Amino acid sequence: MPSRITVWITAALIVIAGCQSITADTDVPAIVVNSDDASRAALQTTLAGRFGGQAVMLADDALTRSSLLTIEISSQDSPEAIAAQGRNMGQPLRFRLVKNGSECTLIDLRDDSRHVLADTSCVPEQ
Repeated sequence: MPSRITVWITAALIVIAGCQSITADTDVPAIVVNSDDASRAALQTTLAGRFGGQAVMLADDALTRSSLLTIEISSQDSPEAIAAQGRNMGQPLRFRLVKNGSECTLIDLRDDSRHVLADTSCVPEQ
């Protein structure tokens, strides 16, 4: 017969797993509405966190037309350095914006990590 501790640990793991699947099941691809400086700053901050603090150049309308954000990584900062190396053949990085309840969450598609965007309003993508 299993000990009480084993039963409690098993029950806790089942609850945690259930909560995670419920979260993912309620994701709806979304786009940003009423984009402003605060929402763009929240996106920049989140992306900088994913890139080790490095700023990412984004268009003002990022995630306002599509729930998918694709970022190409440049190995050098200057256009001359890029031209000297040739075309960057690395895979672009992809992120998906989803609405889950009242939250706008950015998912890094490399590892499915989830990042709630503060100061951001979004609606389901149509």
